[in-house]
Amino acid sequence: MSKVYFSSWQGEVIDNRNLPEEEWTEAGFKFPERYDSDKPSRAFIGWDGFAIFDKDVDVVRVVTEYAAQYQVYSEACGRCAPGRWGGRILYDLLDKIARGEGSHSDIDHLKEISKSMQLTSKCEIGKTVPTPIVEMMEFFKAEFDNCIDNQVASKDYHSDETNYIAKITAPCTDMCPDHVDIPAYIEGVRDLRYDDSVKATRQTMPMAHTCGRVCPHPCEDACRRTNLDEAISIMELKRVGSDFETQHDFDWIHPKEIQPKIGKKVAIIGSGPAGLTAAYYLGVDGIDCDVYEELPVLGGEVMVGVPSYRMPTHEYQKDIDFCLSSGSKAILNTRVDADMLRRFESEDEYDAILLASGTRISKKVRAENEDPNMPGYWPAIQFLDQYNLHERAGLAEPIDLTGKTLVCVGGGFTSMDVVRCAVRCGAKRIVMLYRRDEKTIIRNTSYEEYHEAVEEDVEFVFQSAIERINADENGNLKSLTINMFEEKADPNGGRAQLVKVEGADFDIECDYLVPAVSQDADLKYLPEEWELEMTSWKTLKTDGQTFMTSRKGVWAAGDCEYGPMTIVNAIGQAYRAANVMSRYVRTGEIARNNDEIMEDHLRRLRVYNKKEEVTGWLGGLKREVSEKMAVDLRKDNNKEVNFGFTQEEAVNEADRCMRCYYIAMAAV
Repeated sequence: MSKVYFSSWQGEVIDNRNLPEEEWTEAGFKFPERYDSDKPSRAFIGWDGFAIFDKDVDVVRVVTEYAAQYQVYSEACGRCAPGRWGGRILYDLLDKIARGEGSHSDIDHLKEISKSMQLTSKCEIGKTVPTPIVEMMEFFKAEFDNCIDNQVASKDYHSDETNYIAKITAPCTDMCPDHVDIPAYIEGVRDLRYDDSVKATRQTMPMAHTCGRVCPHPCEDACRRTNLDEAISIMELKRVGSDFETQHDFDWIHPKEIQPKIGKKVAIIGSGPAGLTAAYYLGVDGIDCDVYEELPVLGGEVMVGVPSYRMPTHEYQKDIDFCLSSGSKAILNTRVDADMLRRFESEDEYDAILLASGTRISKKVRAENEDPNMPGYWPAIQFLDQYNLHERAGLAEPIDLTGKTLVCVGGGFTSMDVVRCAVRCGAKRIVMLYRRDEKTIIRNTSYEEYHEAVEEDVEFVFQSAIERINADENGNLKSLTINMFEEKADPNGGRAQLVKVEGADFDIECDYLVPAVSQDADLKYLPEEWELEMTSWKTLKTDGQTFMTSRKGVWAAGDCEYGPMTIVNAIGQAYRAANVMSRYVRTGEIARNNDEIMEDHLRRLRVYNKKEEVTGWLGGLKREVSEKMAVDLRKDNNKEVNFGFTQEEAVNEADRCMRCYYIAMAAV
């Protein structure tokens, strides 16, 4: 809800022009009433309409500046005349009116050109830019008439007191935690310009190999193509450019030139996706980074937690090497402790510190008789550490589950990794217990991950939980007593409640129980006197915008800040943190820039409209599906399951993209 003077967005019109402010009706959308804590917004304008907060704002100047952004960003594909030339005509006519030289025939021409762009532009940006322009001319006709009839410039035409801050986005880009320019990298694949594709990805996300394989692709949930037929296979298209780069032994393709060192230094604790991402972007900005890792290998939980059949070691290693290519130093087998952190800070060894230590303590399942020391009780992190350290680096004993029954409790990627690794360890029977339903586990992971596990004979028992862990006479794990539940609708409209089904309990005999319900952060290494503020989840609390902790000069990103989350989320946090840290070590300032502020506003407003009717595109185009290794060929090895797209498949899939760029602008 937003307090507006006037707004028109997605057909909702709020007109408070003749009312005192205390009687204003609020809009149903989260417009940026305040640009930031220090600056109120005067107006906001975008693809679906506009909002006016300050009744004295110059609406003619606002809409003229908005039209100018179409030229600045030049995101029209250039494949149609309305998109290529229409925006220029809109700006020229609006500027003519705004400077006091327009005519009423110019208004007619504006409406004609706008209609042509809306109906015939191939790109979404060409279709949507005219929308708020037409609406402003309609709802604020008097302001335009004044400029024309009196041949006077709009009231702020010659003023520089108002700033006009614009942002290019797309529904998929907005939903991506890394805000990757997805239409750009897809266009690069379509046009066989793989260098442009990987450059577009690495502008905000350096791990194209990794996130092209193990990302839960929330972007696809916001793909406008879904409103027409099926979402674009955005995740798989991401790996095409980076795979081409490394398969042909090209030099690393950087999104921008690496800057000379500026004599500033940052300590990064943890070498997972968050730590490596921050190291890369800080290095690009000329800042030295030391990356500390307690394990004998780089990569954090992805290296020791994500199996090779899903994320091949050599592919992840390429991303690691790329992240370090901007000049960072890796320090392995080193567990940072409180004394080291005190030294880092007190001796001015580092100009800033980033905590990216992840979450590596498996939580309990909270069952009767639960004892982590019971033989057969095997926390997920320990299980995956041993499996992957052996398989990837030969640094642990192999796991042999031949003839054994393993039960895993969980419903996320970690639990999926456990059960599918157990398949490859030769287990006789593998069962996953999950409190919710099939639909929820697919949402938590992915459709592909779940169905591949089913194909590999993993048994899923939904709406279940362990009541009691049973031991034999020697104290070894013997069986589990399982409760079954059913969902009951919440009368208040909230999430359905789980109610125990009486008499449905049963026992499962098993050799191993692997809890994979979640993980906690191990933060004992932090100095107590720092008194870092924590969340209720016992993770490091930041402001969620700059990612600085309660202690100046100390940042946090990734799982230790948010709790167990996806790789792409950790990367997104680290990218933002690195940008803020870069500015801090140079100037001492701790703040978001305009691009980051607009990014946050758009996320709250929600760029994707799932109720939108998409027209002007050919529907029913089949989504390409890459070939997967056959079940009987993959169950006893760690070879990559997904072969990825062929060139033909990649081009066909990329050609389905509707290039849904939008422009938003705030007047501040």
